[in-house]
Amino acid sequence: MGRFVALDFETANLKRDSACQIALAVVEDNTVVETRERLIRPPSRQFTFTYVHGLTWRDVADADPFDAVWPEFEALLEGAEFIAAHNAGFDRSVLRACCERSGLEMPRTPFVCTVQMARQVWQLKRARLPDVCEALSIPLRNHHNAGADATACARIVIEARRTASPLEIRPLGSSRKRKRRSGAPRRRSRT
Repeated sequence: MGRFVALDFETANLKRDSACQIALAVVEDNTVVETRERLIRPPSRQFTFTYVHGLTWRDVADADPFDAVWPEFEALLEGAEFIAAHNAGFDRSVLRACCERSGLEMPRTPFVCTVQMARQVWQLKRARLPDVCEALSIPLRNHHNAGADATACARIVIEARRTASPLEIRPLGSSRKRKRRSGAPRRRSRT
């Protein structure tokens, strides 16, 4: 079954480079073997999302910035087939913004989205993390703590691997191509 990691970020505000907490859950042979979490000092003191995760500037003021924290987490990606995240587009964009701001290279490991997975594998209409965890009887304690969310995300993938075909677990952006309706205009890319 191989190795994958589940990633979760919490952000201080609307800016994607405002990561204030990171966690990775490492999975080998369908077992969570390690969960690592750290606070991150974002580039700004502005905390808009304290009401979501409970973190304030005071909590992270003495934490290391992203560029000092990331190498420890990047090492955990070694040998991973993919990075799972719940709403992977968000976590991937946070990682990209933090890497760009820090002058670090974005990892090439593909992302898998457990929101999409929950909808595809179990046909769940409500795919928020607490809803998916409840539907699958996966414990979720302290939602919006990066460690708790990354671990829950990892367990969703483990459950999907037990019940789904490999085709149903696809990297983000690799969805099947949809056929264009006859006579329908082609979508133009925005440049």
